[in-house]
Amino acid sequence: MESKRAVITGIGAVTPIGNNVEDSWKNIVAGKHGFAPVTKIDTTDLKVTIGGEVKDFEYADKREARRMDLFVQYGITAAGEALNMSGLVSGENITPERLAVYGGSGIGGITTLEREIVKAHEHGPKRVTPLLAPLIITNMLAGQIAIKYQAKGTALGIVTACATGTDAIGQALFSIRRGEADAVIADAAEAPFALATFAGFENMTAMSKSDDPDRASIPFDRERSGFIMGEGAGALIIEELEHAKARGAVILAELVGYGSTCDAFHITQPEETGEGAANAIRLALENAGIRPEEVSYINAHGTSTPYNDLVETRAVKTVFGEHAYKTPMSSTKSMTGHLLGAAGSTEAVYCVKAINEGIIPPTIGYKERDEALDLDYVTEGSRKMDVNVAMSNSLGFGGHNASIIIRKYR
Repeated sequence: MESKRAVITGIGAVTPIGNNVEDSWKNIVAGKHGFAPVTKIDTTDLKVTIGGEVKDFEYADKREARRMDLFVQYGITAAGEALNMSGLVSGENITPERLAVYGGSGIGGITTLEREIVKAHEHGPKRVTPLLAPLIITNMLAGQIAIKYQAKGTALGIVTACATGTDAIGQALFSIRRGEADAVIADAAEAPFALATFAGFENMTAMSKSDDPDRASIPFDRERSGFIMGEGAGALIIEELEHAKARGAVILAELVGYGSTCDAFHITQPEETGEGAANAIRLALENAGIRPEEVSYINAHGTSTPYNDLVETRAVKTVFGEHAYKTPMSSTKSMTGHLLGAAGSTEAVYCVKAINEGIIPPTIGYKERDEALDLDYVTEGSRKMDVNVAMSNSLGFGGHNASIIIRKYR
């Protein structure tokens, strides 16, 4: 059976630098970050005090919001924006049973869980909400999106830590190719600003303790010391090409490749040679039928942790060889922070915009060169350039590696 082509017809985003795609992209291009002292938790007893919080967000339906953790509210909002852009309406221009959802989160409803545990211990078990389970489970993003937008096809929750968003998009690609759906809402969301989350990552020494927002998330810089936590959501409408053409949809880009591997090495550390990440990149290229020298831009995982940035650089060099030095690679986490499970989905949105606008996002905050990190990290502001092919990488706890490739539609 001939493999079907998958195109992107809508994108949506809620991020620390904008609650929709255009605002977020405008700040990306301008090189503006969304970091400030954290307001959602009391950081008095913490050494990490800077975060990338979503600002001025209000879910459209207050009644619905009571039955959703914040991560689901972010995810549904991003999905709604993507669907509006796409013009896709279940029951009107797509059969409900042919509309699928791949929705994920790395942590799920952690803020609700923390609040209800405190309530149980301080006020007794009868005070715990009867909605606890549907509020906290990670698959509820896919479930709630399906309910709201009448997607009666497959609705799966993807959980692969910080690779979640990229895996959701990749699995959507495979679903379209196999003919299982005419369109997929690929979405990932995170709302991790709970005291326990911060304390756990801080005690792991994974987060930056910098109190300077301009020098907190500094991927590839010699003085990088950890990631800055962010929150939000990213969504893409991934549609079978002929279905999109038949309804007159505007095609933003084509999703052409996906690779997924596991280091099988350590629960938090990437394998030091970058072999697992390199294999995911290689698989994505092979899956897309694209050579390394055809890649215009790489949106790096680029967390600003000492080990990740080094390992990812090694992985790119392993696959791209000498062409690695000619391929711009930047980390938008220098502006959004690390959205954990939602990182890959928001970064895929930025790749689509890079292709459409002919602009490569910068890596901001970079000052000190690390001799081991010697690629083109786009550290001097956004760069105007024709972007035909964009790659996005994600690496997650548990050794999960995922790469996707998005190409200008032709």
